[in-house]
Amino acid sequence: MSGIPFDFALLRSGRTVRVLLNHHSTALEAALGIDSSSARIEVQCLLQAVLQANRAYLLTHPERLLSDEQRARFTALFERRLSGEPIAYLLGEREFYGLTFKVSPATLIPRPETELLVERALQRIPQQGTCRVLDLGTGSGAIALCIAHARPNAEVVAVDASAAALKVAQFNAQRLNLGNVRLLHSDWFGALQDERFDIIVSNPPYIAADDAHLTQGDVRFEPPSALVSGADGLDDIRRICAQAKAHLNVNGWLLFEHGYGQAAQVRALLQQSGFTGIFSARDLSGIERVSGGS
Repeated sequence: MSGIPFDFALLRSGRTVRVLLNHHSTALEAALGIDSSSARIEVQCLLQAVLQANRAYLLTHPERLLSDEQRARFTALFERRLSGEPIAYLLGEREFYGLTFKVSPATLIPRPETELLVERALQRIPQQGTCRVLDLGTGSGAIALCIAHARPNAEVVAVDASAAALKVAQFNAQRLNLGNVRLLHSDWFGALQDERFDIIVSNPPYIAADDAHLTQGDVRFEPPSALVSGADGLDDIRRICAQAKAHLNVNGWLLFEHGYGQAAQVRALLQQSGFTGIFSARDLSGIERVSGGS
């Protein structure tokens, strides 16, 4: 809490876009400790969802009055956000790599840093010609579908152990009209039999079971099975490294997203599993976020 004084009576009585935007942004900033710009953007997003309008409309119609029904819907959404529920779950979608994806509490929320994994995969997939790509633990399908969208000649297989997550990924694939993606219910490589690929990508669980971050921010609402991976956060990465060679074509690549401070350990696991050309790539914050090998 930032301690910013706030008139909650005004929160209850305000009806215009201007009043709702100004005062609810201040309340959100105070309650969640986020910066004023982010708070304002989030309130704008909630208003856009309720009014079914774009940002330009809000800016040009600041005196627009909300109806009783719209005011009630906005208030319900805002109170959920005030309690910490992620804005992506409230809106039911999130933008990632230039595309919009449906998300739900059955899936992780796609994050900007994961775009680095997509970029590094695309560097290894030809613009023309065929390429088989596997996305392990696809969740909402964001990584697989961005690759399929950018490389329409690629054959992309996306797997997840969660049937609920796969339903979300299927919806996204259909909405994006992508016909070069196959979704499969599988615990990592379990249902793939002897299939082989040129590229395997994954944003697996990589948080340690006792990590304090699990009780903070958006991750409190995300599926634990998509976040936690043993005592050191590396159980699933170990498993994937050990099994990936059996599903890679000659000169194929395995690429991971992993957590802060895990790059050296992931490189060691790749080396132990017989990979070469091992590398780590830094995100825009300078953090080693993606590692891989062939």
